[in-house]
Amino acid sequence: MTLTRPIPKSITVHVPFRIVRRGGRKEIVLPQDAPMQRRADKTLVKALARAFRWKRMLDSGEFTTIAELAAREGIAPTYMSRVMRLTLLAPDVVEAILDGTQGPEVTLARLQEPFSPVWEFQLLVLDVTG
Repeated sequence: MTLTRPIPKSITVHVPFRIVRRGGRKEIVLPQDAPMQRRADKTLVKALARAFRWKRMLDSGEFTTIAELAAREGIAPTYMSRVMRLTLLAPDVVEAILDGTQGPEVTLARLQEPFSPVWEFQLLVLDVTG
């Protein structure tokens, strides 16, 4: 097999992306139409697991108040209350977080801010289309 053209010494590849800061770390963000493999945000997944665990402990009667449970866990009751709000997320939002298909603006810091408990409003505000 004979090549008819000479092999170039260098090749230039253009990859469109931007770097954004998210939660104290840098992350590469690709364009909307770029195919990409998604990974679940470990921080969000851990917070969801803790929130549902704490809710189950309160619902079972093992602890009667958030303050009592927070003291046992060694964390501030206000932090626990903010994290426990994640149990009010729409099932589609929880699934997207677990699958890693939530939008880049869906962060633990943003979800700890007040949000509507109405699932339809959550789906309008949060980008979970993947």
